[in-house]
Amino acid sequence: MDDIQDPGNLGTIIRTAEWFGFQRIICSIGTVDAYNPKVVQATMGSLSRIEIHYLDLKAFIQDAKLPVFGALLNGNSIYETDWRDEGLLVLGNEGNGISDELIKLVDKPVTIPRIGEAESLNVAVATTIFCSEIARTKKL
Repeated sequence: MDDIQDPGNLGTIIRTAEWFGFQRIICSIGTVDAYNPKVVQATMGSLSRIEIHYLDLKAFIQDAKLPVFGALLNGNSIYETDWRDEGLLVLGNEGNGISDELIKLVDKPVTIPRIGEAESLNVAVATTIFCSEIARTKKL
């Protein structure tokens, strides 16, 4: 999570991650505190079962030596992406998306195909769609 600011969004993301079987979320230092009361409330208890780490994302991604998927408007369709291998998925800030310094590290840009005219999706909604597709693909 790259600088997620809204406590409700982070709480929903944590709850969603647990629903789909993810075990950890890595947040940038600038992401809202997972123990903010609004985040805790939105997790509905999932915070106690998901590992949350706050790190320098740039350094972490550079050291990880894993494919880096980035949620971008101009990426390949998530429905045509092979999610079976291990990798990192970066989702960006509500107003700015993924920071420029992290976009440079994305080697697999991916998008949720847009059918209508909306400009973007809420980051928590986008995370839910990504989690669902990744979980569905890994079960194949």
